[in-house]
Amino acid sequence: MAQDDLSSGASPAAAMAPTLLSGRRFLVTGGARGLGAAVVEALAAAGATGAVVDLLAPEPDVVSTWPSAQADLTDERGTREAIRALAEECGPFDGLVAAAGIVPSWHTPDQVDLKDFDRVMAVNVTGVVTTIAAVSPDMPPGSTIVAIGSLNSWRGDPHLLSYVASKHAVLGVVRSAAMALGPRGIRVNAIAPGPVATAALLSRVDGRAATTGLSRTEALAKAAELTALGRLAEEQDVADAAVFLSSPLSRAITGHLLPVDGGML
Repeated sequence: MAQDDLSSGASPAAAMAPTLLSGRRFLVTGGARGLGAAVVEALAAAGATGAVVDLLAPEPDVVSTWPSAQADLTDERGTREAIRALAEECGPFDGLVAAAGIVPSWHTPDQVDLKDFDRVMAVNVTGVVTTIAAVSPDMPPGSTIVAIGSLNSWRGDPHLLSYVASKHAVLGVVRSAAMALGPRGIRVNAIAPGPVATAALLSRVDGRAATTGLSRTEALAKAAELTALGRLAEEQDVADAAVFLSSPLSRAITGHLLPVDGGML
């Protein structure tokens, strides 16, 4: 592949194999914005079809060809009904990318608001469990499930106790589901993004400026300095990892967490 292809903003994975996921139908939670929308675009570029579930309505220029349903993943009944309706419209899903999640404001252990803690766990953990429970019974052999974890699935953060707890739990869900669904030929993995300059992250960086004393540019540069590559991962990097873990290229990989962080070692 030419270097121009890698810098054009197009998905390198899809450019190399535009039919890699042809015939596959995916459900993407949190697919209306941010990382989830990038995942949808990468899956579609690799030949997949599917549907989106999100609390928000998709932006007009995002995933326009994929049907969508609005649902709060903390509402089990509503989530199951939304997924059932989309499956009836699209056909049964043989791929799932659980990308929905929230990040709370900074807090120290003595500042944890238990209502906020419960909300983070409900969206980031219970939402993943509910989605897997709703989709997996009808998945045929060869299906894949990918959850968006975090580098905080394996390390702590003094300012984000509730988020770290939730992402550690997601990894436990992934490993347990991989063991349970493996005999049926279903693979379950997670992606661990490092900081990715999504609109949501930039908003959080701006909100923390008074505490950190760093401008947006300074904060992103400082984070990039912590990586082996000297740059932060981008939305497309995470989306391409989702394509890889959803494709036959990773057919012997299950129960694992794949870091996509520029090398935060």
